[in-house]
Amino acid sequence: MLPSLTFLLAAALLAITPGPGVAYVVARTVAGGKAEGIASSLGTALGGMVHVLAAALGLSLLIAQSALAYALVQYLGAAYLLYLGIRLLTARADSATLPALQRAGAGKALRDGAIVEVLNVKTAMFFLAFIPQFVSTQQALAPQFILLGSICVLLNTAVDLIAVAAASRFVASGASRAGRARWLSRLSGTTMLALGVMVALAQR
Repeated sequence: MLPSLTFLLAAALLAITPGPGVAYVVARTVAGGKAEGIASSLGTALGGMVHVLAAALGLSLLIAQSALAYALVQYLGAAYLLYLGIRLLTARADSATLPALQRAGAGKALRDGAIVEVLNVKTAMFFLAFIPQFVSTQQALAPQFILLGSICVLLNTAVDLIAVAAASRFVASGASRAGRARWLSRLSGTTMLALGVMVALAQR
């Protein structure tokens, strides 16, 4: 049960296409440093695997068929992103509070990343639309779905980690640590708010 070359190429192309996931982990990196960015990437990977397993079990299909369930998950996800954005914009980022901002880091970033991705209905829709094109009806569907979905999550996470490394280098290149923190916190908060609005306004 090996994935086809066509699937691998398509999944790789989709992974390197910039999207909200990359923007999210970059925002977490510039707000809390490399460790927080990595943890956030791992969190979104865990959230992605939840969607893979849910789709393999048919739960995502139930959400897709229920307008109420779809809207509920969509708006919960949007609200959580808006909440994170507001927290970043209202947090102080001067030299006295910056270490605390850094320590707020990895555990919470992991949790937030997982929550954001679990509440991202578009991820569920992606798996339901993309993966079935590459499964064989001659074999058990669930194991194929889990394998192909896991590969997609792995590729997306690899791209996220590359983005985290690039963002971390950018953060380290600045001259004034406190001034950099203030500017990047505002940028991160604005990015979160924009993502929240995009999720809330997204059409099915």
